[in-house]
Amino acid sequence: MFYYLIRKLLFLIDPETAHILILKYLNSKHMQVLMNLFFKPIPSIPIKCMGLTFPNKVGLAAGMDKNGEYIDLFAKIGFGFIELGTVTPLPQLGNSKPRMFRVLSVEAIINRMGFNNLGIDNLIYNIKKSKFKGIIGVNIGKNQQTSIENAINDYLICIEKIYVYANYIVINISSPNTKNLRDLQYGVLFKNLLKNIKKKQKEMYHKHFKYVPIAIKISPDLSKDEIIYISDQLIKFKIDAVIATNTTLDHSSIHKIKNKIQGGLSGFPLQKKSNNVVAILYKLLKNKIPIIGVGGINSLNSAKEKMELGADLIQIYTGLVYHGPKFIRNIIKKL
Repeated sequence: MFYYLIRKLLFLIDPETAHILILKYLNSKHMQVLMNLFFKPIPSIPIKCMGLTFPNKVGLAAGMDKNGEYIDLFAKIGFGFIELGTVTPLPQLGNSKPRMFRVLSVEAIINRMGFNNLGIDNLIYNIKKSKFKGIIGVNIGKNQQTSIENAINDYLICIEKIYVYANYIVINISSPNTKNLRDLQYGVLFKNLLKNIKKKQKEMYHKHFKYVPIAIKISPDLSKDEIIYISDQLIKFKIDAVIATNTTLDHSSIHKIKNKIQGGLSGFPLQKKSNNVVAILYKLLKNKIPIIGVGGINSLNSAKEKMELGADLIQIYTGLVYHGPKFIRNIIKKL
């Protein structure tokens, strides 16, 4: 109830501004004291995935804490793992504002952020400063000024820098808000990307004597044939996990509500498309590669459905925005 009262006020202002304000408020000293009183630790129900042991199946999706400024806050909520980013080699402003929009009637968000972040070095600083000892994933991308032909270099830079600080690394090639980024999901570009990141992973393993799993985050807008191709390559190159899915460019389900707003759509309208990709991947991958399901989880039932379709773990973003921390904790306890 308390969160819904705050939400009423927050939803009166610009979504991006509200996002910053609520995180700063929840991270304030007096709120931290209250959270310690009311948010008791959730008993662990360990699950193994990617060679890691997760305390529960519910993680924070990338995008909520791009720069790793609120790691300890999200840990208190009870997430089994926290994915930071998307982060790029160099800091960048992202796309012009306004770039985030609510679709209240269907609990959705449209964003065209464009990988706004303070850069990989700043993220490393914040991870080192954090007290959190749980599982941290780091979602990496390319800078806007880097051409698609040279994009691999940006991912390799990020892998090398973040390797010893992350429990797993996510290659984001599916955001719709960076020009041509999704081209990396296809053909020779995709093969070369996988080949090079696996080579870098092996190099870093021998350097640090630590194996850090690498996951690929894919789009919900892929055709079945494209998913088949991607699955074959994931198996061939022994990728550690696949995250399904990013946001969608298909706004057909909300065209009567919101017109002419460009960007990736998340929340309830994404649920069906995301679930469809998870189901196809499950049949194709045959338990050879774990699936992390994300997109449209707005209830306990929708979380269960994602797991039943084949997801090993799930992540939540928009559901947290609309329903708050207690929603997350309820899913963790009952999933």
